[in-house]
Formats: sequence, C-alpha cells, structure tokens
Amino acid sequence: MGIDFRSAVFGAIAFAVAIAILAFAYAAFGFYDIGADAPHLGITRSFIGYVRDRSVAARVGDIKVPALNEPGRVVDGASDYDAMCTSCHLAPGMPENEMRPGLYPKPPRLAEIPALPPAVQFWVIKHGIKMSGMSAWGKTHSDDEIWNMVALLQKLPKLTPGEYKMLVNAGVGHHEHDEHMNMGH
Repeated sequence: MGIDFRSAVFGAIAFAVAIAILAFAYAAFGFYDIGADAPHLGITRSFIGYVRDRSVAARVGDIKVPALNEPGRVVDGASDYDAMCTSCHLAPGMPENEMRPGLYPKPPRLAEIPALPPAVQFWVIKHGIKMSGMSAWGKTHSDDEIWNMVALLQKLPKLTPGEYKMLVNAGVGHHEHDEHMNMGH
C-alpha cells in the first residue's frame, strides 16, 4: 500500500513542467509589469534578493582585503564616490534628488545603513548588479581605486555631512579613467 515510486516521480515531473509552462505563459503574454514604477511582487523581490545575496557570497571567498586605513585611501575614495555614486546613493546630509524616486529598485542611502563587509562592497562595485542600475566599475577603474571607495564606504555611515565634505575637499578631485577605456579594459 505504499506510494508507487514511479508515479511519485512522474507526478513531480508533471507538476514542474506545468509550473514552467504557466511561468512561460505569464511572461509571454506580458502579464508581468516590468515598468520601474510598478514594484515587484513580494515573492519576486524575495527571490531576486536571495539570488543576489547567494551569488555575491559564492564569489567573495577568495577576495583578499587590503589595509583600508592606508593614508589617502579614504580621501581618494571620497573623491570617486562624490563624483560617481552620490546621484544614486547620495552623501551624508544630501537631500533626495529627482533621479532616485524613478529608480527601481531604489538604491540604498549608503550613509544611513551599516557598511557591508569590505569584500562584498568590493565585488559589487567591481562587477555591478544586473538589472539594478549598479554599474560594473571594474570596467573603468583599477582594483586599487575600487578599494579606495570601499575604504570610504566603511566609514561613510559614521561621517557627518561636514566630515564628508572635508574628505571630498581634501582630495584632488575625481579623475577621468579614459586610459582604461583606451586600453580595452
């Protein structure tokens, strides 16, 4: 009177195929609203977050974090962050801007949340995040320049607006990275 193994396997396969067909039909008929002004369903948001977190976790294991307190690292990172990141992630004390409300998912205000582990920040900055607007800065910036931004990000949640501005003003300013682009990086 036990469950027939072949029937159970066939039932599981049939169920999986039915779900795949329904998911394909859902997408094929355009039922899912891909507009940035229409939030994901809760289950979709949870699944995407899970995939993102697991993907990054699987790739940061071999990253060696350098000394982030080396002189100049935070200042250089502040110059790049100020030029490249504040339109999406803002800076300490910076008010909301016109671009952020239209972004989905809305980028986190990095000055207002605890810093992620340095290896995670490095990987995300270097490789970006698909379909989130997070650029892969490793295409135009060296690992050392990315570590400078990580050094700043590690301190950012504790910086006052005045301290942040002092760091940015202490730097030589953001420099263009055309040499990377011209070298085929």
